[in-house]
Amino acid sequence: MRLLLVEDNRDLARWLAEILRAGRYDVDIAHDGEEAEDCLRVTTYGLMILDLGLPGMGGGEVLRRLRARRNMMPVIVLTADGSLNARISGLDSGADDYLTKPFEVSELEARVRVQLRRSAGQADTVIRCGDLAFDTVGRSFALKNTGLALTPREAGVLEQLLRRAGRPVGKAALAEALFGFEETDPSAVEVYVHRLRKKLEGSSVSVATLRGLGYLLRSDEA
Repeated sequence: MRLLLVEDNRDLARWLAEILRAGRYDVDIAHDGEEAEDCLRVTTYGLMILDLGLPGMGGGEVLRRLRARRNMMPVIVLTADGSLNARISGLDSGADDYLTKPFEVSELEARVRVQLRRSAGQADTVIRCGDLAFDTVGRSFALKNTGLALTPREAGVLEQLLRRAGRPVGKAALAEALFGFEETDPSAVEVYVHRLRKKLEGSSVSVATLRGLGYLLRSDEA
């Protein structure tokens, strides 16, 4: 699941992103409203964590524009203003949840899980392909009903392949999902695919290479 973190404090943004990535979320960072708008135009996110006190275009305006486009992605607002009026204003602008700084990271992580669970609605939160299963809320993989140990980037590649199981996924798309807007050689994806093939050995699931198209996750089960 890809999240957008909009926070002008670069040290705080980097720290929060590292923690969320350790929880197996893919995280893009924007440091102001204009940068957030650029990210939202080119990428689909499962959730946005939005600081209201941004330079230039404020977080409230980013939120209003998002809802004006009828984008109902969950939004957790961060702010230093914990007054009742500020909370009401944020929620009225379209926020799904509100967290006042300073906050405990564990609380933010819990609220992210709650909002993602709510946005899933009645949909099945477990994605399966043969022996492989991915719990989209718990952010965990299982192979033959046994937990599968993966690094965050291995998990990121496998999630992208699993969500498109039976369809080819290009190296560039996988690289973008892993590294966001960082300039990265798509061939770096080959390393993670190689590791995943090793970890999927002995199961009904495998990763095939389609020349010129990318990779495809498939199951031998009928």
